[in-house]
Amino acid sequence: MLTLDKFEEACEIVSKVTLETKLVYSEYLSGLCGNKVYLKPENMQYTGAYKVRGAYYKISTLSPEEREKGLITASAGNHAQGVAYAAQRYGVKATIVMPTSTPLIKVNRTKGYGAQVVLCGDVYDEACQKAYELAEEHGYTFIHPFDDLAVATGQGTIAMEIFKELPLVEYILVPIGGGGLATGVATLAKLLNPKIKVIGVEPAEASCMKASFAAGKVVTLPKVNTIADGTAVKTPGEKIFPYIRENLDDIVTVEDDELIVAFLDMVENHKMVVENSGLLTVAALKHLDVKDKRIVAILSGGNMDVITMSSVVQQGLIFRDRIFTVSVLLPDKPGELCKVAGMIARELGNVIKLEHNQGVSTNRNSAVELRITLEAFGTEHKEQIIAALKENGYKPKLVRANL
Repeated sequence: MLTLDKFEEACEIVSKVTLETKLVYSEYLSGLCGNKVYLKPENMQYTGAYKVRGAYYKISTLSPEEREKGLITASAGNHAQGVAYAAQRYGVKATIVMPTSTPLIKVNRTKGYGAQVVLCGDVYDEACQKAYELAEEHGYTFIHPFDDLAVATGQGTIAMEIFKELPLVEYILVPIGGGGLATGVATLAKLLNPKIKVIGVEPAEASCMKASFAAGKVVTLPKVNTIADGTAVKTPGEKIFPYIRENLDDIVTVEDDELIVAFLDMVENHKMVVENSGLLTVAALKHLDVKDKRIVAILSGGNMDVITMSSVVQQGLIFRDRIFTVSVLLPDKPGELCKVAGMIARELGNVIKLEHNQGVSTNRNSAVELRITLEAFGTEHKEQIIAALKENGYKPKLVRANL
C-alpha cells in the first residue's frame, strides 16, 4: 500500500539521484490567472524529467537476483531515461522499448546511459506489448512506467518536497499519462493535508484517465493523437486506479494548441524549455475557476528535440499574431511592390517572405497576387498593418501563414 512510511523511505532513497528542484514563483502566470502560481521544475532533473524518482526507488526494492536478470521497460522517453540511469547506477543491464515516434533526443540520451534501445510501435501501448514479449523471452525484470505501486511511491516524493517548501499550498496540478505521477502525488498530498485539492491534467485527445473516471473503471481509448508524446497513453494503470480515483479531485483536459502557447510563455517569461507533456499544468491554469489560491504546477519534463521545438515556436508565434500572412492584389506595373513594402515599413512590420504570382488574372489592374508573411508585435500591431493596407486602397485577405 501507499503509506506515509513508504513515501518517507522513498524520499531518502531517491535523494541520492535527484537534483533539488526548488519552487519558482511565476509572477507572469499569477497575473494571468489571478492566483499565486509556483512551478515545480522537474524539467531541470539530471535526466530531464521526474521519472528517475520512481525508477530508482522501484529498482531499490528488487532483490539482487531480480536486478541481475536485467531490466526492461517501455517508455515514450522520460521513464526510459530514468530506468537507464538508475540501472547504470546499480550496474545492471537495461533494455528499453520506445515508440518509433519518440523524439531523437530521448532515444540518444537513453542510449547514452548505457541501455539497449528497441524501437517498436507508434504509441506507448504498442511498445509496452513488445517489452512484455522480450521480458518473457529473455527473463528480464519488467519495470512498469506507471502501473506499479513502488514506482508511484517514488514519483510521489515530489509532493513531499512541495509541502516542505510551501506548507500552505492549496492546489497541486499534475500531468497524467498512465497515472503513476498523479497517483503518487495525490496520495501523499492527501496524507499530508486532506483538504488540499489535486487536479490531474490530460491532453484532450489522450484523456484515458478522464474516460476511466467517467466509466468507473479502467477503459482503453481507441486511439490517441497529441503532441504531448509523454502522455500519449491509451490505457491507464489498473493497479493504481483505485488510489488515483480516491485521491484526485478532478481532471482537466487541454488542447494541443494551448500547449503551443504555453511553450512560448515558459521560454519568454521563465527562460525554461519544458516539453509538451510538462506544459499540461501550465495550460490548465486558465481552466481553474478559483482566485487567490496558492497553486503549484508540476513541470514534469523538458526533453524536447530541436526540430519539435522549432515547429512549436513557429506555430506559437502564429497563434499569438506575431507572424501572419496577408494576400493583396496589385496592378501589374513597375513600382507596386515597392509601394507595398514601403507602407509596411512605415508601420514597423518586418517582412519575412514575399510570394509574387502574376498568373492569377488577365486583368492588368489586379493581375498580381502578393502574399506577404510578416513579423508583428502582436494582435494590435497586426490589425494596425492591415488597417494601413486598407487605407491605401488594397483589399488584404488573411491567409494561412506559411513559413
